[in-house]
Amino acid sequence: MTGVMAVAGGTASGKSTLAEALSLQCPESVALVHLDDYYVPAHDPLRGVWTVSADGHPILDWNHPGSIDETAVADAIDAALLRPGVLLVVVEGLFALSLPSVVRRAAWRVFVDTPDDIRLARKILRKIEVQRQDPRLSLRNYLQTGRDRHADHVAPSRAAADLVVDGTASEAEMLAAVMPLIRPVLAPQHAAPSRGQVARAVPRAPGVPALAL
Repeated sequence: MTGVMAVAGGTASGKSTLAEALSLQCPESVALVHLDDYYVPAHDPLRGVWTVSADGHPILDWNHPGSIDETAVADAIDAALLRPGVLLVVVEGLFALSLPSVVRRAAWRVFVDTPDDIRLARKILRKIEVQRQDPRLSLRNYLQTGRDRHADHVAPSRAAADLVVDGTASEAEMLAAVMPLIRPVLAPQHAAPSRGQVARAVPRAPGVPALAL
């Protein structure tokens, strides 16, 4: 039996960390689908939802589900389900509990809940450390569109979750919370390890441009 688990949450909530930690625990049995990899092409003004950045440039609205290529996401999930040895496909992203093509396929639905101030601080630090972006632009984008997009398209999906996970918890604690949901589909030896045995998830390069927040 192969199943799909959808993991949603706000920007920098910890959803990627949880998904990648699961993959590290069960590398042969878990396949990941990152929604950040399936935005429509940013150079195609006829697709997706567009907005104006705080610096006045038209950009793809990375915080709107209409900017995701949902057909490509569905194809990626279906392909992962057919991969030999895969028992669980984890789909993570802002809109994992908002996109119909994901929700229909998901046997388990998880929302990583993290206070807005912590998410924003994490995001700003990532922008500075990884992308060398001026934090003022990130903050202006957040105030202009990011905050409202989260309230409109991400926060409401919490109600669709089977499980709400504390995004301020450690990887070990998040894994321990999720494992009872998916244990039936994974082999017994893939049960959540003790805190000292948890492998650290490898940081993943952000999948969206520096203007996104």
